[in-house]
Amino acid sequence: MFFGIDPLYLLMLAPAMLLAGLATVFTQSTFSKYAKQQASSGMTGAEAAQTLLNRQGIFDVKIERVEGFLSDHYDPLHRTLRLSPAVYDESSLSAIGVACHEAGHALQHAAHYAPLTLRSSMVPLTQLGSNGSYILFLIGMLMNIPVLIKFGILLFAVVVVFSIITLPVEWNASARAKVLMVKNGIVTTAEQPMAASVLNAAFMTYVASAFTALMTLLYYLLRSGLLGGRRNN
Repeated sequence: MFFGIDPLYLLMLAPAMLLAGLATVFTQSTFSKYAKQQASSGMTGAEAAQTLLNRQGIFDVKIERVEGFLSDHYDPLHRTLRLSPAVYDESSLSAIGVACHEAGHALQHAAHYAPLTLRSSMVPLTQLGSNGSYILFLIGMLMNIPVLIKFGILLFAVVVVFSIITLPVEWNASARAKVLMVKNGIVTTAEQPMAASVLNAAFMTYVASAFTALMTLLYYLLRSGLLGGRRNN
């Protein structure tokens, strides 16, 4: 039996998926909570990000609005911060926290922060692993082709490494934001913990994602018989 109806899959992956779901709900609820708290500086998320970047001597990063809820991200290829409407246009502590976090990634890029550089270089292979590893593994198992099984597992191992490297990247971006948003007068010392709460909650989604990826890899290894036991079709 495979995946959704495999007891081993349910045993190993259900807790990880539950953790991921809880982390997502916690992030959204925390964002919504502090979206009601307006920053005394009156800056919007876009203005906060621009201020933080300019104060650090970075003037070549564009800031654009992108549709979606919490779809905010930094694009190192085009040196662009893309902020969702709830972040770009609003002057809430949630908006400022998220915007400054994304600006933190731009600061990492400018400083040649090694984990970010490594993560960026892994994106194409990670996308291939995310989309193709399951198919290769499944075909290999069903048709008893060991080389496909191993190649599928190897591809997914790249996804796991990517998710683990993401942890220090995200943590460091938040750490930079927490310090610089106060230092540059974007939020007050009293407001900083509230803005930071959104970043702390969001970090848990990355932890949950890494845990889920790791458990999936372990499942593949156990199911294939490569990590103890005997493969069972």
